Amino acid sequence: MPIKYLAEDDRPREKFLQKGKNSLSDSELLAIIMGSGNKEDSVLELARKILKSVNNSWHQLSLLSVKDLMKFKGIGEAKAISIISALEIGRRRLGQEIPEKSTIGNSNDAYQILKNHLEDLRTEEFWAIFLNNSNKVVHISKLTQGGISQSIVDVRVLFKTALDHFSTGIIIAHNHPSGSIKPSREDLNITQKIKEAGKTLSIQLLDHIIITQNAYCSFSDEGLL
Repeated sequence: MPIKYLAEDDRPREKFLQKGKNSLSDSELLAIIMGSGNKEDSVLELARKILKSVNNSWHQLSLLSVKDLMKFKGIGEAKAISIISALEIGRRRLGQEIPEKSTIGNSNDAYQILKNHLEDLRTEEFWAIFLNNSNKVVHISKLTQGGISQSIVDVRVLFKTALDHFSTGIIIAHNHPSGSIKPSREDLNITQKIKEAGKTLSIQLLDHIIITQNAYCSFSDEGLL
């Protein structure tokens, strides 16, 4: 049924205004982002089809590319970009909800801070958390991003950032788009290189975490530091 034939309070935008954002279903939210459907499907019907194709998972939808979305009739490049942009805003918002002065007591604390930055990526990125002597976070930053298989970190940049923020501890992390949490030989080598460099500057490498879409590996927990 075309949206114009729906009751006014069942149209997504009108429903938003009258009942608030929390009253909207996932398909209604997606419909608002898209704006229009196609000749055969209303925007709501198209939104339902797209969500059904990813098992109604926003996470799975966020993994689709522009070309993937354009396979749906009625989704052009502009709509696809709008959908991906909206999901990216949501991902960044989650990342910003982590208090800057969080205290890290274990590997899971670090994982909770970094997972929103790393779990959904298709290429590798290398991030670091910088801590003071009370294990409170003083800075978080992305240091490098690479191709499908690797992201090489410049150790000099890592420790310059640590010195700039007067940090005494570092937790490094990178993602494995392949889904494997097993450390590679390169992962082990760069970990030891950073650990040794930190000794000279009295900056301790506290952990190295590998992050995938739904799991992580802590070098500290596994006795690899």
